[in-house]
Amino acid sequence: MPFPSFENTNVLVVGDAMLDRYWHGSADRVSAEAPVPVVKVAEVEDRPGGAANVALNIVALGGKASLVSVVGKDQEARILRNKLETAGINCVFHESDSERTTTKLRVISKNQQLIRADFEDIRDQDQAVIFRLVESVIDQVQVIVLSDYDKGVITAPEQIIRLAREKKIPVLVDPKYKNFSIYKGATVLKPNRPELGKAVGAWHTEEDMVNRCKQLIGQLELGALLVTRDTEGMTLIESGSAPEAHFPAHSREVYDESGAGDTVVAVFAAAIAAGCSFPEATRLANIGAGIAVSHMGVVSVSAPELRREAEGGRRSHRGIMTLDQLRIAVKAARDKGDKIVFTNGCFDILHAGHVDYLEEARQLGDRLIVAINGDASVTRLKGEGRPINPLDRRMIMLAGLASVDWVVSFDGDTPESLLTEIQPDILVKGGDYAMEEVVGAELVKSWGGEVKVVSLVEGCSTTSLVEQIRQFESPGKD
Repeated sequence: MPFPSFENTNVLVVGDAMLDRYWHGSADRVSAEAPVPVVKVAEVEDRPGGAANVALNIVALGGKASLVSVVGKDQEARILRNKLETAGINCVFHESDSERTTTKLRVISKNQQLIRADFEDIRDQDQAVIFRLVESVIDQVQVIVLSDYDKGVITAPEQIIRLAREKKIPVLVDPKYKNFSIYKGATVLKPNRPELGKAVGAWHTEEDMVNRCKQLIGQLELGALLVTRDTEGMTLIESGSAPEAHFPAHSREVYDESGAGDTVVAVFAAAIAAGCSFPEATRLANIGAGIAVSHMGVVSVSAPELRREAEGGRRSHRGIMTLDQLRIAVKAARDKGDKIVFTNGCFDILHAGHVDYLEEARQLGDRLIVAINGDASVTRLKGEGRPINPLDRRMIMLAGLASVDWVVSFDGDTPESLLTEIQPDILVKGGDYAMEEVVGAELVKSWGGEVKVVSLVEGCSTTSLVEQIRQFESPGKD
């Protein structure tokens, strides 16, 4: 599907709006009063947060947004309203005489958050007031988002969901640790992993999780569950017979996860309003989350930024996988007739030899799996002081290569158990191995697979690179 146009979309966000306040400054000394840093505040920055950030993300994409929420009659509310209205958001606020506007203060020094202080009143807002505000704008919108931060704005959303269903308007819910039954009838429920675990209990396999999600979908009459899973990406489970779809996290340097969930909800809602299917909306939301976590603080993702990433050549269903997720991805690829290529190694310091050999391996089939030794395994194989780079960094580097489809780790010294699980069509090894020296070769041949050995670039070796570095850093060297 081509990248959607958000220009004619209009989304209603209902939920807990708040002000995110940042104090930026230097921390060059420790207080004489207590063992804490003294921050010399040089800049105060205010940004819309919570449900307000969801609305801001929608208009940043080029859509329109209305925001129904509760604020106090205070300076923070005036700042929040001014920022939102300046951005073009229709603020449909109930101003409370007895409660203050929720404000989260973060003290930042050198891009490091030192402390957070919350100023809030957990309100039990009259839901009839909220419903009347929703009624006043519902006929103008295509999608409704319930952004529940558990601050009291959303305590009984059943009436809103019922009205939306009557008007055939999709409802996307970002829930909190509540009984999910209050969201019955919503179109899509977007819990994170802990929220889902509280609702359905602990699961032990990917299949177990999917089965529990399908039961929940049936019980709550949902259209789909979108489960956000931090570094494991997202999983979309739809009602009916549609297979689940896993979207690995986009490999990026993570600076701050604040607001990433808001970005997911906003992009998904705007994409649905623009006519995207659930899987396509999830793909875009996943890309948006990757952009959001690469910035410090709560930020909005723009349409050009999202489009650049979406059209940058990275296919969906790629990246770092757990074994359960890899099984699902491999099955889906095989169902389409794809040939699966497998290779493995430590990949401690990624060099030109690795890149060339992985590109050559990828050309042998349709999908390339790179299995990577865990840290303890590398130490056993290579000795103390190795790996230089821990497992998570090595996996991120490999997942960023265009030739690599899936990256998975294993704890043993050989990948034989992983090979047995996946049963690739081709096993590839780089180097000057004789065929009988390739670990797992006989296994792969036993199910009719092939074994290939490709050459590495001469003079490229992680071990030799490490030795050169150590010699350079040794005492007496310039």
